[in-house]
Amino acid sequence: MPGMSALDAVLAAQSVVETLGGGSQPDRVEARQMQALSLGVHIPIVCFGIAFPAMILFVEGLYLRTGDPAYKALAKRWSKVALVLFAVGVVTGTILSFEFGLLWPEFMASFGEVFGVAFGLEGISFFVEAIFIAIYVYGWDRLPRRTHFLAGVPIVISGFTGTFFVLSVNSWMNNPQGFDVVDGQVTDPRPWEAMFNPNLWHEVVHMYLAGYIVAGFIVAGIYAYAHLKGRRDKYHRTGLVVALSFAALAAPVQVIVGDWAGRQVGKTQPVKLAAFEGLTKTQKSAPFTLGGLYDEKTGEVEYGIEIPWLLSLLSEHNPTAEVTGLDSVRPEDRPPVNIVRIAFQTMIAIGTGLALLGFIFFLTWLRKRRLPRTRVFYLAVMAAGPAAFVAMISGWIATEVGRQPWIVYNVMRTEQAVTNADGLEVGYAVLVAVYVALAVAVVWLLRRLTAAPPHTEVSQAELPRTKVAH
Repeated sequence: MPGMSALDAVLAAQSVVETLGGGSQPDRVEARQMQALSLGVHIPIVCFGIAFPAMILFVEGLYLRTGDPAYKALAKRWSKVALVLFAVGVVTGTILSFEFGLLWPEFMASFGEVFGVAFGLEGISFFVEAIFIAIYVYGWDRLPRRTHFLAGVPIVISGFTGTFFVLSVNSWMNNPQGFDVVDGQVTDPRPWEAMFNPNLWHEVVHMYLAGYIVAGFIVAGIYAYAHLKGRRDKYHRTGLVVALSFAALAAPVQVIVGDWAGRQVGKTQPVKLAAFEGLTKTQKSAPFTLGGLYDEKTGEVEYGIEIPWLLSLLSEHNPTAEVTGLDSVRPEDRPPVNIVRIAFQTMIAIGTGLALLGFIFFLTWLRKRRLPRTRVFYLAVMAAGPAAFVAMISGWIATEVGRQPWIVYNVMRTEQAVTNADGLEVGYAVLVAVYVALAVAVVWLLRRLTAAPPHTEVSQAELPRTKVAH
């Protein structure tokens, strides 16, 4: 809101909520937990929606170039897995859509016109993805080879655009713009201005790289396990090399993007950056502290390793730059520091480890034209998938909890936006039951899908040229 101070914006938004009849609501912990659970289930599916189609098309491209049925068998098997995961994403995404309206009524009522266009465009992307993933999966051996390959391109594009539009809403929540407040009412909604806010670009790049890292390392971990069990034919070796290559390429780039994101957060959400580090006082030449716990009473990080000037250097690329501390706002306007800080440092530590693992893989491949041979490497790849998932969830905790107590940064508090309805405990129990049932169904489907030998994915006419392993 141009021309308004942060305090003016807060007071204006308070007036908006009270005018709409919300007032200050009791903070319903169950609503927060339900939303967090749904996001925690849905986000890994999003990662596969971002990265898996590109991995599948890459393998199919190898098949088109070489005619080797091992590549076709792998791409075809992966496409069936993608279809199952897409179906799961439909369920979890639909639940999220209902939760936005049911759990956050004041938020949607106040700002729906501001960001509603982005959700509408996300819906269009979803329908395009649904149409073409059906054509792609059921078009094997029914469409000409190149036509089938081209049918997969819209899946990659729609997976990108759908996530882009959702991220535009989240980035807007972190850096709101595209509306005015007049007499306690949100007026003049400008959805395109809201969508293309300054926080959008680093969030988009950061999330897309995370998608490739999570999906790549999880898939690579499956084939690393197969490798240790002695399944080292072309089918399994290709699955390992392709998935690991995608993840290993993205991991070191994510370190660079993380630096960009951190500097942007320092400009638009300085209190969040202070929470990342547990920096109580605004100061120049601010240190960076590895590990430790933040003591709310003393305002100090205990048991950590302090590196002088490093926070100033990271946030401004200047070792003497001034960094805003938690003391810049009232205590009630600060996020829970330890939760944010531990999540942030967990993401950084795991991300660094994944980048190192990717470096080892590529160094061995470039120098010796083969995979590493040590058992430790394959065990590390198996651990990398779950670790990448933990890093991604930790990043989202740092992002979302670090914005608290605001649902829209410096404009609307979370307690003003949340529902005051009773009976959420029942809804929470039903939600958990739905997700448990969904997990069981997915495991059963994937186990049944992968039980068939790879050679069953190709026709008998193709097998004599290059036999696909059983």
